[in-house]
Amino acid sequence: MIAKISKILFTVLKSRIFQHILFWLFSFVVIVNLISNNQVKQIDLIYTFIFHFTLVSIVYLNVSVFFPLFIQKKSFIKYFSFAAISCIIFSFLNTLIFNNIIDILFPHYYFISIYTFIDLLKFHSIYIIVTLLLKFTTEWFSQEDAKFKLSKIEREKVEIELKALRAQVNPHFLFNSLNVLYSLALKNAKETPELIIKLSDILRYVIYDSNKEKVSIKSEVELINNYLSLQEHRIDKTSIVSFETDIQNDIKIAPMLFLPLVENSFKHGVKGDISNTYVNIKIKTTNKILYFEIENNKGTVENTDEKKDGGIGLANIKKRLHLLYANNHILKIKDDENKFKVSLKINL
Repeated sequence: MIAKISKILFTVLKSRIFQHILFWLFSFVVIVNLISNNQVKQIDLIYTFIFHFTLVSIVYLNVSVFFPLFIQKKSFIKYFSFAAISCIIFSFLNTLIFNNIIDILFPHYYFISIYTFIDLLKFHSIYIIVTLLLKFTTEWFSQEDAKFKLSKIEREKVEIELKALRAQVNPHFLFNSLNVLYSLALKNAKETPELIIKLSDILRYVIYDSNKEKVSIKSEVELINNYLSLQEHRIDKTSIVSFETDIQNDIKIAPMLFLPLVENSFKHGVKGDISNTYVNIKIKTTNKILYFEIENNKGTVENTDEKKDGGIGLANIKKRLHLLYANNHILKIKDDENKFKVSLKINL
């Protein structure tokens, strides 16, 4: 109930109409006290009401015409010229109303212009300055609010894109892992139960941790180790796979950044039907810097799976790095005839 009332009050306070009403009520109270000597009479109320005709006119002329026509276009000389002329005109009009016109409208009262022409110029100038400052303030808040909403929309857009990219990574990775277990099950391999446990750990990571904004670098290392354990049973015995880590600080990073690159190396290298294949992986952290490097020799395009998936893994990681670490990462890819190498540096 309190939250609902607070929301309604906040909406009312943000209303431009309410703000304008509040401003003129405050103005009315101030001026009626100026002319009444702390003893407000009916004639004082009438005088104050009529007195506001020129004030209201010059204020809305200022904010609705002069501001968009001159201030927003940075024509400041024209603005001050028109503002000065309007102050003179409305001051003169105010004097004319109280000396000549108001007696016709209220014949039973005796009105005279309390303020001199100079005083009226000051009044109208002050109202122009105050409302100009208020206009600047409301415009600034409106722009900031628009920026915040735009930023929120952009963040939501990025989150949607990241979820879509993760959705591409996960099935691709899971299908490969299931193929490993399928081939081992056909052979009745004794390692199958242990690898099922490793796959269950990977599944838990993929289902839960991959949806987190940040994860521990050590959990990413464990994920790669589990993946390599599964792949050991699919590759040739002559293949060499090395994984070196130097984790000085257990920093937080976006989940599943490295696995697509590891998969990519296995796809192009170890499974490329070439002899003496190798995959070398290195991860190092120093303070807020993360280094990742992976290198493999490779077979021909015909011998790899590149045609089947169109290089989803590599394209995926590029998009995710751009979204997550736009100006804080360096990705280098060296792709020659016999070797493929990826170097990644992330400033966290």
